[in-house]
Amino acid sequence: MDSIRIRGNGPLKGSVPIAGAKNACLALMPAALLTEEPLVLDNAPRLSDIATMAALLESLGVDVTVTNGGLTISLHAANIVSRKAHYDIVRKMRASVLV
Repeated sequence: MDSIRIRGNGPLKGSVPIAGAKNACLALMPAALLTEEPLVLDNAPRLSDIATMAALLESLGVDVTVTNGGLTISLHAANIVSRKAHYDIVRKMRASVLV
């Protein structure tokens, strides 16, 4: 299996505004898989692709909570149960390649 090695000079933490952009949110949601810490996305767009990505991450074991009328998405990937993405979910959007 291929891997990605991330090198840096410090821990990644803090907040980054995404301005409600679909593509930014779709790229950040799978980033939850890289940490066991909770990830909170504010100002998320309420779109079907976002819901599909949430369903895909949930199928892998990520705890996904949507609040604030769908504008806030909390992701916690401390208990991943699978590394295989289900085709019936993956086929619905191109952004699933990020998982």
